[in-house]
Amino acid sequence: MSHPDVIVVGGGIGGLGVAFSLSRQGQSVRLLERAPAFGEVGAGIQLAPNCTRILDDYGLLAEAKSLGVVPDAMVMRDAVDGDELTRLDLRDLEKRYGYPYMVIHRSDLHGLLLRACERAGVELVTEAQVTSYESTGDGARVTLASGETHEAGVVIAADGLHSVARKLLVDDEPVSSAYVAYRGTVPAEVPRVRSVDLSEVVVYVGPACHFVHYGLRGGELLNQVAVFESPKALAGQENWGTPDELDAAFAKTCDFVRDGLPFMWRDKWWRMFDRNPVMNWVHGRIALLGDSAHPPLQYIAQGAIMAIEDGWVLGEHVARNRAADGTVDWGTALAAYEAVRPEHCRRVLSTSRKWGELWHLDGVPREQRNALLRTRDTYDYSFVDWLYGPTALTPDEEPAMFTPIPLSSAHAEAPLKVAEASAA
Repeated sequence: MSHPDVIVVGGGIGGLGVAFSLSRQGQSVRLLERAPAFGEVGAGIQLAPNCTRILDDYGLLAEAKSLGVVPDAMVMRDAVDGDELTRLDLRDLEKRYGYPYMVIHRSDLHGLLLRACERAGVELVTEAQVTSYESTGDGARVTLASGETHEAGVVIAADGLHSVARKLLVDDEPVSSAYVAYRGTVPAEVPRVRSVDLSEVVVYVGPACHFVHYGLRGGELLNQVAVFESPKALAGQENWGTPDELDAAFAKTCDFVRDGLPFMWRDKWWRMFDRNPVMNWVHGRIALLGDSAHPPLQYIAQGAIMAIEDGWVLGEHVARNRAADGTVDWGTALAAYEAVRPEHCRRVLSTSRKWGELWHLDGVPREQRNALLRTRDTYDYSFVDWLYGPTALTPDEEPAMFTPIPLSSAHAEAPLKVAEASAA
């Protein structure tokens, strides 16, 4: 078997994204997927301007928009009383950043990237479970569960939360948040959908729970996500996040939220894990990408986006370090990738955790949060500029972070300080 320039391990959104990015730079790419077929589970995904900018560069934005929805607003409400707390005008946001904020079904985004890879000539291999990685003198090698080996000049490990390659760099484990997500889609003909403004992305934030909804596929579907903290998880029980806990968690929320629970898929739920940030992603000619490097909690909707950004950044540095004969200085390209992406993703992981804390407050801190959010101007972008602007290619291009606002500034009695982050 011939050796490609690049092996990508993992056929999810991140793996397909980097495979396409590197193929655009003249690299022969072989992608190894453990499953018997390519596919993506889940429902909706949000794509902020820092992602749609890259899709446009790839020539894929028009197709993505045809499959998704470009909403008018993002709205945050209190899950207990249903009152609006703050909003983003997403049409104005598009003017500010030059690219839209859109929502799309995960399977549609995955399919879009898969078709792009097929057109680009990426070699797509299924039923290829990688069990080990090793650097060679001038490249890297992976070994499959079957015993078969594959070699290339570089290996990109987009092998997810339970990455095998990550063990080359750090001995750590996923961190459980004790939160679990239920998802579900509702067809447009169901009366529930007619009571919803499909031009809005809405999140209801409540004590130890939240509920999200937005339209998909041109308004054909209503996507719903219900997330809550599991008492069983906190008690150390193995069987946690069960449907009985779902109903109990939202029992004191407003009618609209409770009325959405019967439409959730109850035979499958997603426990929410992340990992502590790490700053070293490259081991010889093996590099981490996507959730293998930086699995986040979902609160600022940047998980898949970070993976797509990773692939675009790596592709740009390959272009900068490619000689006239097409050979790539992989050492320099990988060093440049590692110099910029870990710090950005550390910020996202840390902010995601803080934003989740802010969403799920109760008692006096909840009232302080609500008071602060109500004072925010709809056109205040100070908390999203660091996130939605152009993706940095070098450390000096990484924008400054926002300035946190202490909850205590809304009420002097509570000293608890939680950073307000973007409402993505």
